[in-house]
Formats: sequence, C-alpha cells, structure tokens
Amino acid sequence: MATAAPPAAPATGFTPLAWFAFITCTLIWGSTWFVIRTQLGEVPPSWSVTWRFALGAAVMFALCVVTRKSLRLTARQHGFALLVAVSQFVLNFNLVYRSEQYLASGLVSLTFAFLLVTNTGLSALFLGTRVSGRFVVGSAIGLAGVALLFAPDLGKPGGEHMGLGLALAFGGVISASIANVLQATSAGRAMPLEAGLAWAMAWGALIDGAVAWAVSGPPVISTAPTYLAGLAYLGIAASAVAFSLYYILIRSVGAGQAAWNGVVVPVVAMALSTLLEGYEWTLTAVAGIALALVGLGIALKAKAAQS
Repeated sequence: MATAAPPAAPATGFTPLAWFAFITCTLIWGSTWFVIRTQLGEVPPSWSVTWRFALGAAVMFALCVVTRKSLRLTARQHGFALLVAVSQFVLNFNLVYRSEQYLASGLVSLTFAFLLVTNTGLSALFLGTRVSGRFVVGSAIGLAGVALLFAPDLGKPGGEHMGLGLALAFGGVISASIANVLQATSAGRAMPLEAGLAWAMAWGALIDGAVAWAVSGPPVISTAPTYLAGLAYLGIAASAVAFSLYYILIRSVGAGQAAWNGVVVPVVAMALSTLLEGYEWTLTAVAGIALALVGLGIALKAKAAQS
C-alpha cells in the first residue's frame, strides 16, 4: 500500500535513529491491516477510505505549512498527482478495504508483500529495468507459498468468498504498483515530495467521495470511539508519521535494506490476526506463509544485489 520512496541519499548504515524508524514503521504498518477492520461494517468501505485520506491530506497540508514547504504545483504536476491519486488512494485502498470483508487482515498483508514482485515486473515492462534469474526464482517460490496457503480452502463451501477476497487484494497490489512505477519516472522524481503527497491524497479523497456517493449514497460516518480512533490512527500514524520515518530510513540505510520492512510487516500482521481475530493456523498455512516469506527474501536479496 506504500508509495515509492524518493531518491535515496548515500546510506550511512543502521544508526539508532534508523533502527527506531525501521521498528516503528514495521509496527505501524503491521497493525494497520487489523485497524482497517474497525472501519468496516456501519460505514461503507468507500466512505471509510474517503475519510481516511481527507484526514491524511489535512495532516500533510498542515505539515507543509509548519515546515514551510511550498504547496504550489504546476498544472502538469497536478495531473501527475491525480494519476497517483487514482491508482494509490482510490483503486488500491478501495480494493484493500473490500478484500478484508472476506480475508483475515494478516492474509491481506501477505499479498502486499508482493509489491516487491509487481513493482519490479512493471518497472521492467515500462522503464526497462533488468530482472535477474534469481529474482524470478524467489518470486516463483513466494507465489507457490501463497498458493499453498490458500488452495486448501478455495475448494471448500464458501471458498468462493476467499477467492474474491484474494482477487481484490491482488488487484490492490497491482494498483499500488502502478503508483510506485509512476513515482519512479522522471516526472515522479521531479515532484516535490511533501506537496505531491498532500495533493495526491486530497485528489484521492475527492474522487473517493464521488465514488462512495455513487456506490453507497450520501456520506456516512460512525461516531463510535473505536471507529474514530481507528480513523485517526490510519490517517495520521499510518500515513503522515510512518511515511516520514520510512524516508528517514531510506536515507540512512538505502532503499534495498529498507525494503526488508515489506517482508517483516506480514509477520507482525499475522501475529495480530492470530491474537485479535482468532486466525487458526494449520500445518499447510504455516508451510505456505514460510515458503512465501522465504521466496520474497530471496527475491529481495537478488534485487538488492542488482542495485
């Protein structure tokens, strides 16, 4: 679900600040998958997504004002922000929120660990980046792990709902990857980071609201403390705070090392899903998740070696 990182400064290694950033980002992003479940039910998913990014945009605009970052974008840059908004903050999150109506939150987080794979594939297709054989092998092992995890339940009664949840989740992965590849283009690298993110979230919230109204009717929001606390956590901690820390991490250790965050996050998410959602482990599930994480680790090491 993350946007692409800005070009990294020379890495200085895992300093105490870098470790703090890594651990904090992992805990925040590992927990967001469960918190999303607090946004489902009384409020239609599209309206929950709308409120999240309206709040996220407000926080980013305030951050720019406090840090005296310019919020001015050219017409071309606004067009680029609009593309990022549609792929990242509209399609991606609407699909993710709906996938969690059918899958445990930890399982959805596991599918998003494959952003590494889809990012690399789309970059090779549209930006001409090279893909190593070791990366392909690692990716194939990871996908085999996911197949092993889900296959036993897909054929059972109600398995079609799990299949739908899985399709929605991977649709979200592809949408997020499109946004990430956009960020890796020359136009993306030229965008001012804070202002670009603020405007992309704002455009996303406006479009999300239009979609929500068309699909679910007039605005709906819950005043339940659990809902509002979850909304605040997702809009502030999981967006403004976590992204800021993640960029600190990238500048400290480099994008390759920072990307291990994406492999560790599902471990945190699955632990929370087990404790809070009652996810029941089987030997097949353990083997599938282990195989998926090993495959992703191989792919990530291969990618880091290329960088």
